[in-house]
Amino acid sequence: MLINLPLPIDGDSAKAFALRERYSQQDQTLSLAGMTWSDFEEFISEEYLGYRVSYLDGVITLVSPSKNHERIAEVIGDLVKAYCRKYNVLYFPLGSTTLKHPPLAGKEPDVSFAFDTDKDLPDLAIEVVFSSGGITDLKKYQILGVKEVWFWENNLITFHHLQGNNYQEITRSICLPNLCSADLISFVNRGLIESPLIIEADFIKQLANTSN
Repeated sequence: MLINLPLPIDGDSAKAFALRERYSQQDQTLSLAGMTWSDFEEFISEEYLGYRVSYLDGVITLVSPSKNHERIAEVIGDLVKAYCRKYNVLYFPLGSTTLKHPPLAGKEPDVSFAFDTDKDLPDLAIEVVFSSGGITDLKKYQILGVKEVWFWENNLITFHHLQGNNYQEITRSICLPNLCSADLISFVNRGLIESPLIIEADFIKQLANTSN
C-alpha cells in the first residue's frame, strides 16, 4: 500500500520556489472514507515515515506535517520537559506512539507524555493544528482515554481535561498544575522565528519568577 501526498515542483523557477515555501507552512492531509480497522492496522504497519495516521468512524486520516507544524510541536515538547525539570516531575516521552482502542479509534499524537510512572497510555497528548484535526480529534482521545489534551491552533493553545465521558476546557493544566495556557502561548508562538534554546531559557526564568 503506497500513498503519496502531492507537492507541486516546477524546476528551480521562482514560482516553484514560492510553492515550496507555501507548502512548507501547510500540512498535507488525505482522508480515506469507508475504511476498516484492518485497513488502519495495515497503514500503521507500513513505513509511512513523517505521516501521522488516525482512525475514527471508518475514516483514516493521514497528515504530513509542515515545517512550522513540526517546529511548534517541538517547542511545546521542550517546554513541557523544562517544566518537569524545574519542578522535579518524572516524565516519560511517548512522542507519536500509535494509540489504539480497536476497533473504534486510533491516533498518533504530535507529542505525548506519561508522568510519574511509565505507561502505555500517555497522561498528556499534544496536537498542533494547521489544516486538519482540532477539537474534532477529542472524540478519538475520549475513546482512547487520554485524560489531558492540548491543542495549538491559530496562535492559541487550549487545555482540555477528560471528566467522565467528556472533555472540559481548562485554563490550568491538571498534569502540570503550575502551568496555565495563557502563560505558555507566548513562548510557543516564538518557535516559528526563534531558537528553542532561547525560548526555553526565557520560559525557565518565568517559572522561577512565578515560584518566588
